[in-house]
Amino acid sequence: MRRLRLLTFAAPLLVALGCKDATAPPSAGVLDIRAQQQALVTDGFTTFDVPGAGTGPRQGTVPSSMNPSGAITGYDWDANDVAHGFVRAPDGAVTSFDVPGAGTGPFQGAYGESINDAGEVAGQYVDANQVTHGFVRAPDGTITTFDGPGAISTSSDKGGLINGAGEITGFYTTRPYDWHGFVRARDGTMTTFDVPPFNRIVPQAISDGGDIVGDCHVVLPGVNGQAHGFLRTRDGTSITFDVAGPGTGNTVPWSINDAGEVAGQYVDANQVTHGFVRARAGTITTFTAPGAGSEGTVAFSINSKGAITGWFTDANFVTHGFVRAPDGNIITLDVPGAGTAQGQGTTAYNINSRGAITGLYVDATGVLHGFVFEPRRRTGRRP
Repeated sequence: MRRLRLLTFAAPLLVALGCKDATAPPSAGVLDIRAQQQALVTDGFTTFDVPGAGTGPRQGTVPSSMNPSGAITGYDWDANDVAHGFVRAPDGAVTSFDVPGAGTGPFQGAYGESINDAGEVAGQYVDANQVTHGFVRAPDGTITTFDGPGAISTSSDKGGLINGAGEITGFYTTRPYDWHGFVRARDGTMTTFDVPPFNRIVPQAISDGGDIVGDCHVVLPGVNGQAHGFLRTRDGTSITFDVAGPGTGNTVPWSINDAGEVAGQYVDANQVTHGFVRARAGTITTFTAPGAGSEGTVAFSINSKGAITGWFTDANFVTHGFVRAPDGNIITLDVPGAGTAQGQGTTAYNINSRGAITGLYVDATGVLHGFVFEPRRRTGRRP
């Protein structure tokens, strides 16, 4: 497929609207500009499939993370629903990999989840006993597996879980109700942590500076507490936070950038999900993607410039990707070829520092495919 020129979101494509309140009805002038801007994103997609990926419903290719150079990691489910990790190079070449000890039954196998600037991949694998373990794959293909101390399972399953220093975060389970956070250094040294008084700690992302965000709960027999956001700084200090408002709850931070900005989701009093961005100083701005239905908006990844990507589900339960510029302007992303029935559509998982986005789309037959979106200016001729 045609290689596309990358642009940052500082370009007019995503910053010209100047509408700070994404929930306010736009004026006619803004709508006209928004239509023009939306037209610029219709032909910036490259789609791909991992060789050997299954072609049945809910099989196929699942990209998880993309580094600044455009290398992507993720996994595919084959025809037997076994997962295999992959790395897709910026030129489109795909390398599949398996982790020693991974099971070969349905939904067992290797899951590539996060890739850093050096090309190191962090992820998890599921063994033949349905136990989850962590792994890191070096750029030369060497794979090292690991577990938390005394763990009955170890998980590292989100797109921002390895930083530029090779530090990996995740959680491990010692008892069914007790989940603990960890940070694993490149040399294998592991530091564990908790966020009192909560007993279920779920780190979701780590910045290059070593700051970690995630969610924490109290979960006991008969008790399933609300999720609260947490931020753990490199010195080990942790704070918790929630999106304020009547009836709001279940605050889940998904991503943090090196400026300390955090993107995530929360649930309102009507059980509708909305996105939020939290500034380093603690100020929280909430937003909802235009066209979102009762299942709402998920803000899943924030890049170094403050651009956010994620997805929303419309009133017909079709999924659409979106990108939110730092000024609050939101553009919808739909991959050509994505299905338009319930449970189909486009899901954007990760945005890199250059503004390129990766994720998956579900076609009309229910098969999963990968995509890269690279926004560009429209000129008088095609590149």
